[in-house]
Amino acid sequence: MINDLTPRQKAAQIIISLGADVASSVYKHLQEDEIEKLTYEITKQESIEPEIADRVVEEFYGLCVAQKVYLEGGIAYAKNVLEKAFGVQQGTALLERVTKSLRTKAFEFIRKADYKNLMNMIVNEHPQTIALILSYARADQASSIIAELPKNIRVDVVERIARMDRTSPEIIRQVETILERKFESVVSVDLLEVGGINYIAEIMNNIDRGTEKFIFDELNRSDPKLSEEIRKRMFVFEDIIILDPLAIQRFLREVDTKEMAIALKGSNKEVSAIIFENMSQRMGETVRSEMEYLHNIRVRDVDDAQQKIVAIIRRLEEEGEIVITKGGKDDIIV
Repeated sequence: MINDLTPRQKAAQIIISLGADVASSVYKHLQEDEIEKLTYEITKQESIEPEIADRVVEEFYGLCVAQKVYLEGGIAYAKNVLEKAFGVQQGTALLERVTKSLRTKAFEFIRKADYKNLMNMIVNEHPQTIALILSYARADQASSIIAELPKNIRVDVVERIARMDRTSPEIIRQVETILERKFESVVSVDLLEVGGINYIAEIMNNIDRGTEKFIFDELNRSDPKLSEEIRKRMFVFEDIIILDPLAIQRFLREVDTKEMAIALKGSNKEVSAIIFENMSQRMGETVRSEMEYLHNIRVRDVDDAQQKIVAIIRRLEEEGEIVITKGGKDDIIV
């Protein structure tokens, strides 16, 4: 299946499909490390069924078209063209992949910088400017910087990142003007998705607990709704795999078996396996029995059940009964 191929395997297949002459032209535009990785992948490439190879080429073609129309006409134009050409579902997926890819290319020099150097450069800027810059930084960089920002602007920056959606080229250029004195190779692209709830949740997952508590205490006073939205994204049902066995066994004691059966109907195999491993034999048999009789379960019901279980885990963490280790920032005393 095409979904079983890694990005490097797909890239190798594209090079193979292009033929030696065209492939050699492509190689001229690659960095040495890229050539090395790609060549290694080509040498490992096993025979692929013709229909799979064709689908890889079709996917690549779709991404090329998506990037071209996006850069030439902006997001609204690209969305319209791609939906007409590939259908709503595939067009939307292509656009999301392209915008995400371009976002990682923009301000790449920031992500390579040491967080302390970046901190020194932006600490005296306006909170909106700091928020925009951190939206392009790596999550671990952003979490370290937020933890060291003055308390009077820390929450303001978090709120601004969470509410950020898209940023115009004019704003990006203003920020680039501030940064170009110390950094080179500034990239300017069209409307880019930056920040947002998911990104600030990722940052908060990497931040130390003292800073996290301070930020949420302030947010609960200034914007309770935003605070809850961020919390919802910080620990999801699939994150149960990061819990230690004792924590899993602890929260399982408070979960209704029918609720768990519904939640597991929509979970991946890894999550299901680790939950069943930590259940008592009796509970495991009960949950499996209830799952057998569950049919035509709505996605909304699965989401609700998983959210209830996550709420139990969060409550137990707040009560100090379990520990969720986040980003290696927590010190554990054995």
